[in-house]
Amino acid sequence: MSPEFDLLSFKDVEYTYPCSQRSAVQNLTLRIPQHQRCAVIGRNGCGKTTLFRLANGLYRPKHGRIEWQGKPLKYDRKSLNQLRQQVGLVFQNPEQQLVATTVEEDISYGLCNLGLPESEIAQRVQQTLLDFDLLSLADTPINYLSLGQKKRVSIADVMVLQPQLLLLDEPTAYLDPRQVQNFRQTLEKVHSRGTTILLATHNLDFVEAWADWVFVMDSGEIVLEGTPETVFSQSQQIQELGLGVPLIVTALKAIQDELNLNQLTPLSAEQLQKIRQRIRQL
Repeated sequence: MSPEFDLLSFKDVEYTYPCSQRSAVQNLTLRIPQHQRCAVIGRNGCGKTTLFRLANGLYRPKHGRIEWQGKPLKYDRKSLNQLRQQVGLVFQNPEQQLVATTVEEDISYGLCNLGLPESEIAQRVQQTLLDFDLLSLADTPINYLSLGQKKRVSIADVMVLQPQLLLLDEPTAYLDPRQVQNFRQTLEKVHSRGTTILLATHNLDFVEAWADWVFVMDSGEIVLEGTPETVFSQSQQIQELGLGVPLIVTALKAIQDELNLNQLTPLSAEQLQKIRQRIRQL
């Protein structure tokens, strides 16, 4: 991973849910550098959601160390309120996050809780509505929105607080291909403003095309990490972990096998990338 300043880091973190005998995460070590687009993949129950709730201070680890900008997390109310302005968490189900009647009211909710001046709240809400293409929906009741629109509003709810790190738990779940494409465009806007992103998803095609860095979780710990090309080249290990491989990786492997490219003419990383780009255009 590039030597950027680490926003968030975990070192040998363990967490066990109350009344459970088994750790939800254990020996969990990772770091999230500033400005990166990171993804966490793994089968259901591997600890992805627990990781996010630890990162946001919703859970406190039993053992280990979590640092934000190089300093250990503090769990008093004031420190946690400050952390959650800087580390925004978007849940898988937007219904858990949407609390007001209309889109505009929902986006303003977090700012009102901070006690900001009305003029600043109005300015930030209007800018966020514009940024996320929600201006035409500002007065729309939340229960009139599609799932894709609700997910966009839930991200806007967090981004209006101007966090440095955005955590997204299964953001592409239940979205159709067009909604996934629209969601990716939304993420590009977020990232272009300097926000670091960490998301958990089962959509491996999305991860392959979008992420700078991929973490693979199993049984509560990171078992593999690297660029998408590096991670998905370990197809046997990935499949043994109960995951598939992206369609583009399967297609590329089929092309190489069909043309005997591996045996006759080993391809450079640049050539492989050009083939990937060409497959995406088909």
